[in-house]
Amino acid sequence: MSEIIKKIESELLSYLPKSENEDIKKLISSMEYSLMAGGKRVRPNLVLAFSKLCGGSEEAAMPFACALEMIHTYSLIHDDLPCMDNDDFRRGKPTNHKVYGEATALLAGSGLLTLAFETVLSEKSVKLNGYEKCVRAGRLLSECAGTIGMLGGQMIDLESEGKSVTVEHLKEMDAKKTGALIIAAAKLGCISAGATCEQEAAAETYASDIGLAFQIVDDMLDITSTTEELGKNVGSDMENEKSTYAALLGLDKCRSLCEELTEDAVRALDSFDGDTEELKNFAYYLLKREN
Repeated sequence: MSEIIKKIESELLSYLPKSENEDIKKLISSMEYSLMAGGKRVRPNLVLAFSKLCGGSEEAAMPFACALEMIHTYSLIHDDLPCMDNDDFRRGKPTNHKVYGEATALLAGSGLLTLAFETVLSEKSVKLNGYEKCVRAGRLLSECAGTIGMLGGQMIDLESEGKSVTVEHLKEMDAKKTGALIIAAAKLGCISAGATCEQEAAAETYASDIGLAFQIVDDMLDITSTTEELGKNVGSDMENEKSTYAALLGLDKCRSLCEELTEDAVRALDSFDGDTEELKNFAYYLLKREN
């Protein structure tokens, strides 16, 4: 996985714009600061893994993978802002607005969002994937990152602060806020590879299950981990008066649910003829992660 991450990060850097204007250089620097701040690169890894599983090429899938990681990074920059979660640390480093100021951080997030679509529709992407696949990829990204996807989930999250909500409410919120981009990752890999409708459906099932497990593990780590281990402030859910799976179900029930979701995800891979060992291991890796 470390070798793939190096490739992803090298490609991400190659898509960043260049400018001789000192003010714009500051904006690009802010974008790069968060884009290259590390992380597990879950989403781009999934894009490449599903493309490989369906017989596609890593080179063709890479622009889609990079675009998705740009959108994910933009969402983290905005999520950390004082008007949202007001976090000081992300991945063990000061959040973007703590380094560059709130206004520049806002523009950096917006810059990465727009750069994502520039990347999907770039000459390189079109040459490798063809116009039809690039259009499908752009449409999918728009839906999963937009009002009915990630943004909608974030809005539900904001409106839920300080309120007592049900587990079903949390599932709907997280299917949009976290799950939508993880589903997009799996389907983008399928789109690049020219997968069948049946393969796309199985990929979506896998991604939906690991996406929910991923969020539940996040809730648990906010209670059980430390700031040093997690790379960001712990206890923020309680501080912001958020209902979480850990609070509603307890840690033991959460662990059982995550294990069940992971096994369901692994079973969904039976629909594929290729070697699914990498994606199975990835699901178990996410289940057992400690940050």
